[in-house]
Amino acid sequence: MTHRAFLAFLAVSTLSACERVPRDAAPEPEPTETPATQGSILRDDLEDALPVAEPQLPPLETTVLIDDVGEGLSESIGARLMSIAQSPQVEAGGRITLRAHSDSEGSDTANMDASQARGELVRDFLVENDVPEQQITLIAFGEQNPAEPNARPDGTPSPEGRMLNRRVDIHVASGPREPARPEGEQTEQRTLAEDAARITER
Repeated sequence: MTHRAFLAFLAVSTLSACERVPRDAAPEPEPTETPATQGSILRDDLEDALPVAEPQLPPLETTVLIDDVGEGLSESIGARLMSIAQSPQVEAGGRITLRAHSDSEGSDTANMDASQARGELVRDFLVENDVPEQQITLIAFGEQNPAEPNARPDGTPSPEGRMLNRRVDIHVASGPREPARPEGEQTEQRTLAEDAARITER
């Protein structure tokens, strides 16, 4: 064998050795399909364990007009108050706030008394129809919070405005029923006049 033939044989042998794969080399893993995503059992359990919030009742608000306290409540007002007494808000124990008002005709004391009497008419009706008295708060404002002007721009009385001011605003909130007060303990009924008297006494 010539020198050139030996070099050519050596080169071919070297290339063949580089291309051979070692017998002990691990075969490459075949690609596997990704399994479909499954729902989490733990997540389902957590969702089942979460408390379900009960829907909240919206507050109930309305206004009744009581023109003449001596005449009592009209049939239409009685029907409206009955719907309030039987409302889900009242059944849920929501606090009832009665804000009673009067017009500006007469003295401050007379108007305060008139507004108090209007509020008591509404309160007594509700109590007579199975609404617990301790669930009701009555506040008399007299003529201090008119819904409409009691007089026209020229200073003359406004019958329409005064009629709308002889009213009781009713607000029923939603919430748990408060525990009953001990017998003999009266529900606090504060008026602006009583607050002013306390300030004067200090």
